[in-house]
Amino acid sequence: MFITHVQGSSGTRFSLWGFIVARTKTHRLKYKIPTRSGSVPLRKNFQRDLMQRCVLATLMALSFAALPVASQQQATPKAAPAPAPKRDISGVWHYEGNGGSEPIAPDNLIPPMTPWAQARYDMEKPGYGRKRAPGGNDPILQCDPMGFPRVMFLYTPFEFVQVPGRVIQFFEREHEYRTIWTDGRSLPKDADPTWYGYAIGHWEGDDTFVVESDGFRDSTWLGSSGYPHSEDMLVTERYHRVDHDNIRYDITVTDPKAYTQPIVGPHRIMKLRPKDEMLEEICVPSEEKSFADRVAEPATPKPSK
Repeated sequence: MFITHVQGSSGTRFSLWGFIVARTKTHRLKYKIPTRSGSVPLRKNFQRDLMQRCVLATLMALSFAALPVASQQQATPKAAPAPAPKRDISGVWHYEGNGGSEPIAPDNLIPPMTPWAQARYDMEKPGYGRKRAPGGNDPILQCDPMGFPRVMFLYTPFEFVQVPGRVIQFFEREHEYRTIWTDGRSLPKDADPTWYGYAIGHWEGDDTFVVESDGFRDSTWLGSSGYPHSEDMLVTERYHRVDHDNIRYDITVTDPKAYTQPIVGPHRIMKLRPKDEMLEEICVPSEEKSFADRVAEPATPKPSK
């Protein structure tokens, strides 16, 4: 559509409205000036001038339409996440991290090991990472449970389900779960060692869920590089829900038999994934062996002779 102004013979200015259709030939466009005695055809030179104006107006309109949206209107600012609900961490959460398995803390944050732990560490032969070696003895290579807290630092989600007296933490990896008791009980004095330990939890304020756990088997690692722990390990976690979509996760491992100081992990962010569904990811011994034979072993550096 275009609008142009025309000067009439009596000095009166009026506007002409016209439409340009892509398939309409220009010579079929007819322009007339309305007068008191009827419509009068425009002169040819006036028609040519009018057509030039129409083409120019169309090109200007197309040029404007081609501009980026940001130049035509200001971008709408991104809405801030909704506030955190009170005493609620239910839902599917995902730690993205570096996209793979991570240790509980970087090497520079691991305190000195005791002689007992150092001897264990020197015997470990990781199947993944910078320390991987032929004939790796990482427990997960033979589908032993990964255990806690190592399972927290994978590129797989987990789900919190809150019920009266406890919180169930369900992990997609290995399809395992642990119960976090919230009924006010204390940690047992001498819990039987298990892969995922014995856990209790309580709320600090309305947005921080604190979990303490012990009673772990000493056969699991704290990461793929082989950092060991003893059955005396105590794990303290803080799930601080900073807003509706994010949890800031902090973990501290206290194990005097293995380390001279507590291991304090870096801040990590867990993202809420309301549309995700937990998948069945089970370690199958035959598939694990096939992967080791086809991928892991060929990629492992051979010891120099």
